[in-house]
Amino acid sequence: MSFDPNPQQAARIALACLDLTSLNDADTPADIEALCRRAVGPFGTVAAVCVWPRFVAQARAALPPEVKVAAVANFPEGEMAVVRALADVQDIGTSGGDEVDVVLPYRTLMAGRVSEVAEFLAEVRHASRPLTLKVIIESGELATAELIAQATRLALAAGADFVKTSTGKSKVSATPRAAAVMLREIAASGLPAAGFKASGGIRTVADARGYLLQAAQALGEAALGPQRLRFGASGLLNDIEAVLGTGAAAPAPAAPSAY
Repeated sequence: MSFDPNPQQAARIALACLDLTSLNDADTPADIEALCRRAVGPFGTVAAVCVWPRFVAQARAALPPEVKVAAVANFPEGEMAVVRALADVQDIGTSGGDEVDVVLPYRTLMAGRVSEVAEFLAEVRHASRPLTLKVIIESGELATAELIAQATRLALAAGADFVKTSTGKSKVSATPRAAAVMLREIAASGLPAAGFKASGGIRTVADARGYLLQAAQALGEAALGPQRLRFGASGLLNDIEAVLGTGAAAPAPAAPSAY
């Protein structure tokens, strides 16, 4: 494969694809103000900030138009809670949000109630248009390649713009092995605009570079932009700025032990 970015190239791509995230239970308006200031930095802007629905209006007012505002729905539990999810979606849309990151009811999928999950996603997709929809499958909880693949297919069939690995709240977040399964399903879907988001535990440019290589192999180098690739992280920006500021190579990530 010809795509082989150096650390600075990987850092620039990761920055352009970054959803700078703050989803702490104790987040305050001051925290979101600081997050939005970081989104526009000395090396360029991130793709989006991702916050709780209650902070969407504040974030939208603080950011330039090119930085999208994403917010979460049915988060982080991922229950079969259609009413709650739709209320979250409505709040995000009416507050000026651009993107919805919704948690697929993964426990319901694990219980074999596939049609219920499909109906949930269809309702969320209908309610969220025209916003960008990212479906979080919580790949670390699904655990097997078969369930990860099934969840990815359900999200794509419902019209998801992105399929996202994780909430970042589970014991296992994004892993290269889960990403490989998801990217294979996205590629096999034949949907030319469908994207992938790796979220949770991605702290260094070296971590991000591994996912860039996977995405390039599965979807092609043209997919390595914010329209089809995102990273959900709060700490990754620190290493991006360190790499771009000093030219230092980031350390290699540890190999994951689970899906």
